[in-house]
Amino acid sequence: MDVKEIKELAKKYTPDQIERCITQQLETGANVCIDSRPAEEIISSLSKAELVSELVAEGMPLADAIRELAKRIRRAQQGFDPGETWPE
Repeated sequence: MDVKEIKELAKKYTPDQIERCITQQLETGANVCIDSRPAEEIISSLSKAELVSELVAEGMPLADAIRELAKRIRRAQQGFDPGETWPE
């Protein structure tokens, strides 16, 4: 995870703008947010930045939003209890 890139994207673009970049990447194979990398990497970075941007827009400090992203990634990688719900 390139934390610096995710921070920059989250600061530069709103969650809606990032979502449009994801959609644009999926539909056309290019977008205005990130270029010159494999599509999977672009979608991954944009998705992470979108979550961080959403958390910041809700009032969470950027550093805490990055920590929350890392926490969610760890949970996903480790698996989770099927009865457990994801935070909204």
